[in-house]
Amino acid sequence: MTPNHRPSRIANRDPKPRDPDSKLKGQARVHRPGGHGHGSWIMDHGSNRKPPPLQKEVTYREGDTIIAVPAKSGTTWTMNIFHQLRTGGDPDFKDIYAEVPWPEFKEGPDQPNEELLERWNAIPTSVKRGFKTHSQPGDGPGDFCVYRKDMKYIVVMRNPEEAIVSFKPFLEAHSLDLWKHWDAVDQREHFIRPTFTEFYHDLVLKGFPHMPPEMIPPGGLLTMLYFGFINQWWKLRHEPNVLMIHFSNMKKDHEGSVRKIAKFLDMEPTEEQWPKVLEYTSYKWMKANQEKFEVPTLLPFKMLNEGAMVRKGETGKQTEDGMTPEISADIAKWAKMMVPDDAARHWMFYGGSIDDVVDEA
Repeated sequence: MTPNHRPSRIANRDPKPRDPDSKLKGQARVHRPGGHGHGSWIMDHGSNRKPPPLQKEVTYREGDTIIAVPAKSGTTWTMNIFHQLRTGGDPDFKDIYAEVPWPEFKEGPDQPNEELLERWNAIPTSVKRGFKTHSQPGDGPGDFCVYRKDMKYIVVMRNPEEAIVSFKPFLEAHSLDLWKHWDAVDQREHFIRPTFTEFYHDLVLKGFPHMPPEMIPPGGLLTMLYFGFINQWWKLRHEPNVLMIHFSNMKKDHEGSVRKIAKFLDMEPTEEQWPKVLEYTSYKWMKANQEKFEVPTLLPFKMLNEGAMVRKGETGKQTEDGMTPEISADIAKWAKMMVPDDAARHWMFYGGSIDDVVDEA
């Protein structure tokens, strides 16, 4: 398949702006405990209400692709890789979240599920659809990803040390307008800490403010965001419709990783298209066009401050953001406790080819 189709105008479907004055306190809008649908997830994470997971209401099609990546682990990059491969190189799209929908995200507190479901169903069958998720398949309270043999799954993992230090500035980069949109300005201060050490001990280990204790597993957000993710996807790593790739390997070999993903998806850009695909998926291009990755069209205001999504794009730099030897050791302790498979745990931290992993006996 030569991916010449450009679904930009179709995928967007001119979503209706949400009323910025509309308010509905006390209802979580992310569809997983401790999930993270940008603005919606941080506003009422502590609710005991259990809305039906929107991911499981989507009418998936044969051939759909799920891009499954934990928070701050290369999600936006992988979404863009999918979009550029699908189109053969598209520098003109306005919003990656209009191109690759995210069923964990709602645009406002009063938005009905039906509005989003109808929008996604309206994407022509001629377009290869991709959906973003931070979740995983399974039967647990946060396992909302739908797994089917006739769909494909690109699963990216990152060293949780790198991801969690990036999570702190990401939270801080949510605009004040977003907090106002969800009538939660008074909650913002509970998510902000002056140092990463305080952030780690007050939020990462204890869970988001006001979360019921029974919802917080050992290891807190480390387990909710990363350890549970690797545990479930690791079981499926040998399935032919699952491609597991590590963020560090993507950084080491950008072109090789994009070509590997293309082969997995049966998307074959032409020789003329390949240079464009590689350019538009490079860190340099994405940083220069970062507004395309900061949800600029789905809300009636700026949701994220500049640089929130495309930040450093580096590996092994977690100490620059506040990681300490003590916290690193603590993360390793929780990982050993919550990720019992030695091979899975090692790959989660260090990457490498899944084909080279020696399974436990």
